[in-house]
Amino acid sequence: MTKSSKKIWFNKVRGSYLPCSAEGWLLYVPFIAFLVATLLLAFRGGRSPAGVAYFLFPQYICALVVMHWIAAQFSE
Repeated sequence: MTKSSKKIWFNKVRGSYLPCSAEGWLLYVPFIAFLVATLLLAFRGGRSPAGVAYFLFPQYICALVVMHWIAAQFSE
């Protein structure tokens, strides 16, 4: 895909990406829902603070890396 024919879904804003199209929002909303659901699950079950960190850290890092990569592919 050439640069001129590429569909722009995200705008780069200070090292991050924000959705600027319907396709971008269709990816961004479930991403945020996943982060919130993961946060809520982390505090269920009486985990210690270290247990919460061990539960959140790998999932958040993986989700952020994947979302950042997708956004970079569909931005200017």
